[in-house]
Amino acid sequence: MTPPVLQKSLPFAPWMDPAAWRLPGTQPLDPSTWLVTDDAFGQQMALRERLIAEKLEEVHALLPAAKAAAQECLTTVLRFLPNLAGYVLEETSVTRPDGARVAIDRAMPLITIGRLIQEDVCLILPGADEHILGGAILCFPASWTLSQKIGRPLMRIHAPVPKYDADVGRRVQRLFDAIRVDRPLWRANAHLEDDPDLFAQRHEDEPHPRKSAAPPYLRSERQTLMRLPESGAVVFAIHTWMVAVASLSKEQQDTLGAVRAQYKT
Repeated sequence: MTPPVLQKSLPFAPWMDPAAWRLPGTQPLDPSTWLVTDDAFGQQMALRERLIAEKLEEVHALLPAAKAAAQECLTTVLRFLPNLAGYVLEETSVTRPDGARVAIDRAMPLITIGRLIQEDVCLILPGADEHILGGAILCFPASWTLSQKIGRPLMRIHAPVPKYDADVGRRVQRLFDAIRVDRPLWRANAHLEDDPDLFAQRHEDEPHPRKSAAPPYLRSERQTLMRLPESGAVVFAIHTWMVAVASLSKEQQDTLGAVRAQYKT
């Protein structure tokens, strides 16, 4: 049995910050911290490589309308990588901190991104009334399936989320409309999990089983929102932490009540 891919600790506990815990919970982001690496880098990247090789149709989608945005996103990622320790950029390839060398394939921009960084990336395009999901490299879905969401507007994408009502939907749409190129945003979530599998696909009509009174894992996503200057698309990047509850700090464990209540609903 393959051991789970886990981080050793959680750097930010959103349930401990009232501003971060209520929806949509966005805050200004220092652009220099757009992408991050952590102690699970090598394991997560090995899993990403395997998923891209074996389940490409499940982890990648790109609408024709989003191709220019995907190209722009890859260029933006490549420009950012020198901010991260351990990356070596050459004209046609990148060597990652784990030593793996990745060819820069501009014909497959999202797939290249998926092999370069820990973050999943979704491209959110402006639409007539709502922004829509135009493309994604999604190796670590948290109880959703890319094929059910691609091409859909934000409100429809979040239909299965109980707290994502019409009021939240309007606020999120206003937020996406207002995102400026030079002012990215971030938010974070947290969910208790029985299963540490990062590739946690689930269709909308599938129940989310609750197996344990005390789930042993906690999954948290650091989600960033950044508008690309040329295409106008918003890059929704997701960095996933999966940690054992026992690895959380004492203060984090002692304040898990809000997350436990969410798990039971």
